[in-house]
Amino acid sequence: MVGETFFGDFDLASAAIWLFWIFFAGLVYYLQTENMREGYPLQDDDGTTSSGPGIFPTPKDKTFHLRDGRGQVTVPSGQNPDRTNLKMAQTSPSAGSPYVPTGDPMVDGIGAAAWAPRRNVPELDAHGHVKIRPMSAMDDFHVSAGRDPRGLPVVGGDGEVVGRTTDMWVDVPEQLVRYLTVDLNPEGTGKTRLIPMNMAKIGTDRVTVKSLYAHNWDGVPTIRSADQVTLLEEEKIMAYYGGGTLYATPERSGTVI
Repeated sequence: MVGETFFGDFDLASAAIWLFWIFFAGLVYYLQTENMREGYPLQDDDGTTSSGPGIFPTPKDKTFHLRDGRGQVTVPSGQNPDRTNLKMAQTSPSAGSPYVPTGDPMVDGIGAAAWAPRRNVPELDAHGHVKIRPMSAMDDFHVSAGRDPRGLPVVGGDGEVVGRTTDMWVDVPEQLVRYLTVDLNPEGTGKTRLIPMNMAKIGTDRVTVKSLYAHNWDGVPTIRSADQVTLLEEEKIMAYYGGGTLYATPERSGTVI
């Protein structure tokens, strides 16, 4: 019949908007469930499965093949196991009450010094090479601007000299200094530790690290290799220095008046 269209009285605009909303709802569901591959299923403070997990179900396992021959990982069930038997106690039986350390929080990795169980392998660049390396092991790197901290004494938050800077660790592809090496015994016994660059202040005559006091330096986590640092080692080192801002001395975690 003249004047009739193929769809007749079918409202194409209404169909288009409904198709959009259906697609959008599906997209939200997909993104939310994919986001739940880490940290789920939720647990209550006592370690039991949460009674209110939310409206979205935990996604089915998905296996990812890691690059550079580093195996594979399955999530969510194959996640790194949570740290258990932590030395802390809840301040009240009420749900959501804060926890307080029961030992040395900097050693136990509690509170401000907490760390996550990352993979104990070094970070690699796009070409499969170790990203962070000591400058002493690379002939093509040198300090072109700013102060060279090598040879300067390292001073803690209490003003005590704890050692001397001997090397810098460089993020090769980013060309940034990530860590400094401090020899805690300048006589050359090899008792060294890494200092995160963002926790150090380089002056004209010293390197200052305010987060740690003299008695804290022996406890800085060590690395197992002389020319590379793993993701887990980085996590523990950063957590130790960060925790020192609150736990280096009892006075730091006390009441501020």
